[in-house]
Amino acid sequence: MSRIIAVTNQKGGVGKTTTTENLGIGLSRLGYKVLLIDMDPQGSLTESLGFNNPDTMPVTLANVLAREINDYEFDRSYGLIHHEEGIDLIPGNIELSALDMQLVNIMSRETILKSYLHKIQDDYDYILIDCMPSLGMLTINAFTAASSVLIPVQAAYLPAKGLVQLLKTVQKIRRGLNPDLVIEGMVFTMVDERTHFTKEIESLIKEQYGAGMRIFETRIPFSIKTAESTASGKSIFLYAPKNPVAFAYKNLTDELVNNPLIEAQ
Repeated sequence: MSRIIAVTNQKGGVGKTTTTENLGIGLSRLGYKVLLIDMDPQGSLTESLGFNNPDTMPVTLANVLAREINDYEFDRSYGLIHHEEGIDLIPGNIELSALDMQLVNIMSRETILKSYLHKIQDDYDYILIDCMPSLGMLTINAFTAASSVLIPVQAAYLPAKGLVQLLKTVQKIRRGLNPDLVIEGMVFTMVDERTHFTKEIESLIKEQYGAGMRIFETRIPFSIKTAESTASGKSIFLYAPKNPVAFAYKNLTDELVNNPLIEAQ
C-alpha cells in the first residue's frame, strides 16, 4: 500500500508545487512508483510538468472525481498521464473550482478522493497531492485520503502566521475523518541565507512547532533556476542538476525515505 502525502500550505507562493514536483520525481529517481495529483484549480503542477494550458485538457482530476461521485465504472488508467521523468500525473485545472463548491451538497463529500485512490493506490509506492492554497472541501478530501501531511514553509512572517489554522484543520480531520493522519513534517523553502530576518523566522518556527512535529533538516534554498525549471516544464534535476536546489531536493527525498515518520501531537 502506498504512502499518500498531502503537500499543503494555505499560503500561496511558498514552494508547495515545486516541492511536490521535485520530491515526486526525486522519489521516482530512487526507483519508486510515484503518482502526482494536481488538486489546485490553478493547475500549476500540471503546467510545471510541461502540460501547458491545462484548462483545455479533455480529462483532468475534475472529470475523474465527477465519475467517482456518480459511481460510474471507469478504467483505472482514466485521467492518468505518464511523464517523461518517470512519474504519473493526474492533471488539474479550473474545473476543480466548480467541483470544490459542488462537493458541499454531495453525500460523503469528504471521502470522494479517498474512494478513488483506494482503487489505484496499490499501483504506487508514493502518491503526492498538491493541494490548493486554501482549506476548502478539496483540501479536506486530500487530508481525509492522505496518510500524512507535508508542509512547505517559506521563512517569512505571513507564511508562518498561517500555520496555526492549518494545524487546527489537521487536528479536526484526525478527530473526525482520518484518525491515522499524521504530520510528515515541515520543510523550509525558498531560503535566503543572506538575510538575518530569515534566520529569526526559522528560529521562531522551530521554537514554536519543533517539539510537536518533525522539521526537516534539509532546507531548500532560493534560486532563480527553480522558477526557470518550472517554466521549462522540467524538474530541477533535469534542468539544472548541479544547482544547490537539485542537491537540496535530493537530500529531502533521502530524508523522507530513510527517516521514520514522527507523529504530530
